[in-house]
Order: sequence, then structure tokens, then C-alpha cells
Amino acid sequence: MTFDANDAATGVDRIRREILTWEEFGDAARRLAGDVLRSGFQPDVVIAIARGGLLLAGAISYALGTKACGSINVEFYSGIDERLPEPVLHPPMLDAPALGGKRVLLVDDVSDSGRTLAKVVAIIRDEGAEVRTATLYTKSHTVLVPDFDYRRTDDWIVFPWSALPPVDAAQGAA
Repeated sequence: MTFDANDAATGVDRIRREILTWEEFGDAARRLAGDVLRSGFQPDVVIAIARGGLLLAGAISYALGTKACGSINVEFYSGIDERLPEPVLHPPMLDAPALGGKRVLLVDDVSDSGRTLAKVVAIIRDEGAEVRTATLYTKSHTVLVPDFDYRRTDDWIVFPWSALPPVDAAQGAA
């Protein structure tokens, strides 16, 4: 755990932040995959909650040797610690009926409120799938504690894929 350098420089808005590096991300994904296998759960398919769970789900599916992957697009955060009233599904939609009778590992970056995970677990279970959940981080106030997590924190998390702002046209030209 660390303070963000920008917070320290300004002395304003001292939000405690946990910073995950790319190297630590790789280690975390493999550890989570090992935890899943040691539990005796062998998923038929790995489903990512997009966008935060996309990279982790891909890394875990490779580590597990599970080739069937999918994603579901859910928006809940609109900014740092700013949420919509409810998680909202966006297209393209997951073919949830195809998951009936399957063992599904549902992956996201963090179980903060847990409401996104809970919504998607319900969708998948309603189709008759067996679901387990995995996240990099779990917050203490979540309504859904994942079956597998890498770390628990109540700090704001800075992920390596979202630590920088989007590139603009000037940055894209080299």
C-alpha cells in the first residue's frame, strides 16, 4: 500500500491508494489460478466482467488452460468513488443461456460494493451454471465476497492498465 505520488506532491486529497504493477499483476493472476485449482474447481469457461476483469480473466484462463472465454459488459463506476445508482448491462450481451450446466469462473478486478458481481452471478446462476468468483481485490464493505481474491484493501486501487489517461491523437503519432 502506498500514497499516490500526485497526492503527496500537492498535499491535497490524500486518498490512500494501492498501486498494482504489471509484474505483480502477472504473479497475482497465476496465484489466483492456482487457488482455483487447489479448491477442486475446474471451470469450463472463464467470464470477464468488462472492462476491469478483461485482462485478469485472460491471464487466468491461460494459466488454467481453459480456452473457453467470454465477457459481459457492466458499467457501475463513473469516476473515482463515483457510481451509478445500479450496475448497467451494455452490449454486446453475454450469451448467458449457453452457460447452462457449465462450471463458470466469473472474474473482475475488484469487489468493491459487490453489486456488479452479485448481479452477474445471479444472471449466470439463473441459467443453471455453477459459478465461482475471482477478483484481484476485495473491499471490506462488499456485499459479495469472492470465492478467490489476491488481496484485501479499502484503499483506492490504481491498476497498471488504467493508471494513465487515454492517449490522444498527438500521442499516437510517433
